[in-house]
Amino acid sequence: QVQLVESGGGLVHTGDSLRLSCATSGFDFSTSYMRWFRQRPGKELEWVSSISADGIRTYTTSVKGRFDISRDNAKNTIYLQMNDLKPEDTAVYYCAKQSTRGQGTQVTVSS
Repeated sequence: QVQLVESGGGLVHTGDSLRLSCATSGFDFSTSYMRWFRQRPGKELEWVSSISADGIRTYTTSVKGRFDISRDNAKNTIYLQMNDLKPEDTAVYYCAKQSTRGQGTQVTVSS
């Protein structure tokens, strides 16, 4: 079955960087459209970024220019490089394939 395991979260300060990883298994990763979502405290789930099978990347406005999504088909893994982090980026981050999400990884940005 589809398995998604996020890692790389942590506690950082404003302006710092983090790289999240999502290791996948159970499906044909190289042909799959993958996404990152986040859920900020007290807020609904929010789409952050997507990457298509052929590498086309899209971002929500609030992270454009700061976050970079990528994929490594040899490792069945997607990444989210997050730079210039802000307190409002504090959230649980999830990777997703269609309606399936992982368990999430917590990112906390202190001011």
